[in-house]
Amino acid sequence: MPESWYNLEATCKSCTACGLAAGRTQVVFGVGNRETEVLFIGEGPGQQEDLKGEPFVGRAGQLLDKMLVAVGLDRSKIYIANIVKCRPPQNRDPLPEEQEACLPWLRAQTKLLAPKIIVCVGRIAGMKLMKPDLKITKEHGQWFQRGNILMMATLHPAALLRNPHQKPEAFKDFLALREKIREICTHTPIDE
Repeated sequence: MPESWYNLEATCKSCTACGLAAGRTQVVFGVGNRETEVLFIGEGPGQQEDLKGEPFVGRAGQLLDKMLVAVGLDRSKIYIANIVKCRPPQNRDPLPEEQEACLPWLRAQTKLLAPKIIVCVGRIAGMKLMKPDLKITKEHGQWFQRGNILMMATLHPAALLRNPHQKPEAFKDFLALREKIREICTHTPIDE
């Protein structure tokens, strides 16, 4: 894997390791602060993300942005990536083999970023990166230690749009994240 952000992104954008490459408009590599200590990871791009080339830009992304701002964060203070970098057809869950084909890109991003905190956005990311039997509705907001990284899963904003009554529970995750950033991060500023 390339050792610089520029080379990694350029190489990733030409990837054809799985069938998702055939249907993409563009690779959705990731976006945000490459010096941050906080990495958000979703499952994969949707239609709007595929068109724009940036993660979380549709309705779910707008909700994510609002939740970030409410706890003193925004996209300029974190980095956002996905398990898979190309849109699965009809926004279906990425297949295990698609996730495996794309995981080296995410690992390389994580290595370059060296985050202290990873937030898995949704069930797929949480199950792939934290524990295969993760029960997102029961275990969101709980911290898990993986090496030197603290990890937490939160409910996916798309799920919150479908089930608005879950928003208060998800917001508690963001409040816990804010406190953890204040506790362990030295150069990820929180707005007061």
